[in-house]
Amino acid sequence: MKQRFIYVFLFFGMLFVSCSADKNSKEFMVNSWQTTYLKIEMPTHQKSDSLNVYEDKFENNPELIAQSNYKSDGTFTSWFLNKKGEKISESNGKWQVKEDSLFVQFFYNRRDMKVSYHIKETDEGFIAKSKYDWDEDGDFDDILTMKTKKIKLDN
Repeated sequence: MKQRFIYVFLFFGMLFVSCSADKNSKEFMVNSWQTTYLKIEMPTHQKSDSLNVYEDKFENNPELIAQSNYKSDGTFTSWFLNKKGEKISESNGKWQVKEDSLFVQFFYNRRDMKVSYHIKETDEGFIAKSKYDWDEDGDFDDILTMKTKKIKLDN
């Protein structure tokens, strides 16, 4: 799988948030996040009959780390942090939550994205799952599972 393709998945991954029955979803959303785990299962990768799975635990000094910041006005910014600590591939979008689902809209890699995720709060952050056409083969049959943690950003 192309490395750029993998990074796009990571980027999308950072567009997720969590909510719970005990807390206001929007209040929980307004925070900064970092991806700590990502798995993408593509059962018909590029229209083939083969399952393709990408999984990363972001251990051992990864090349890029996906981070994001969600604001109370329903906008967000996502980016990658490289090994030098520089923000790259920054993107902006809009978000909203309804019950246990997050809906995001943004433009990335010459493509308008509208994605929804099932979200669940954890001790560190949240777990997000989405069924989408992540391999861009026209079939919305790919499953993304992501874990995040809250982070504090230096401003």
